[in-house]
Amino acid sequence: MKKIILLLGGLVVFAVLAEAQDAAALVRESRNRIKADTISTRSRMVLTAKDGATSERQIDQYSKDGPKGNRTIIQFQRPAGVAGTRFLTMENPGNADDRWIFLPSLGKVRRIAASEGSGSFMGTDLSYDDISSADRDVGLDTHTLVREETLNGNPCYVIESVPRDRSYQYSRMAQWIDKNTKVNYKIELYDRRGTLVKVFETLELKEVQGRLSPMVTKMSTLAAGTSTTIYADILKYDDPIPEGVFTTKFLETGRP
Repeated sequence: MKKIILLLGGLVVFAVLAEAQDAAALVRESRNRIKADTISTRSRMVLTAKDGATSERQIDQYSKDGPKGNRTIIQFQRPAGVAGTRFLTMENPGNADDRWIFLPSLGKVRRIAASEGSGSFMGTDLSYDDISSADRDVGLDTHTLVREETLNGNPCYVIESVPRDRSYQYSRMAQWIDKNTKVNYKIELYDRRGTLVKVFETLELKEVQGRLSPMVTKMSTLAAGTSTTIYADILKYDDPIPEGVFTTKFLETGRP
């Protein structure tokens, strides 16, 4: 009898480990589902205040794989108050991303510390951590498949991700990943007290160069009643991007 109990216990442990691995694999597949050497976009960020008032910003974004992982640079084009601001994030496998920002008003490049990850990115509903989340190392979180359900007509896996680092701004994230396309349709973000504070949504998809691509996404901050909606007006895959773009020199000068 003792051997049977031990065997059953081993099977339970194995099933739990297998489920965790499956959940992590689904998250990894979702984050890596678009295969491209480079991604170039021009987008409009529409910031909506609690009273419904809106303001708009135009940004260019360039992403490219490198020796250690993905590199992304965001450059603000307008309005005049933020034009020339540039932000660089570089994936650092197993650790938080390396991040720098150039503010024209300061005239110098400043490194963003990991402890600043929860800070608002240029007054939007996105934090610095949110900007990096699409390339967040899957191994930094513990993933659990909690259920399957339909969201807006799409059958989804609902996966809970809990950061291993307790200093991370969120205590857990719930993700709705399409069972067929692996598109991440929705993410609920909970603070350290376990309160739901933000919701990220993929609102519109379109086939671009043979890839099902998010064209409209939205981040909402629930308590504040604000949101930031991003419209991808131009999206190109595999366009050449000079290596010099992903440097602090480019941040400062705007030239590769």
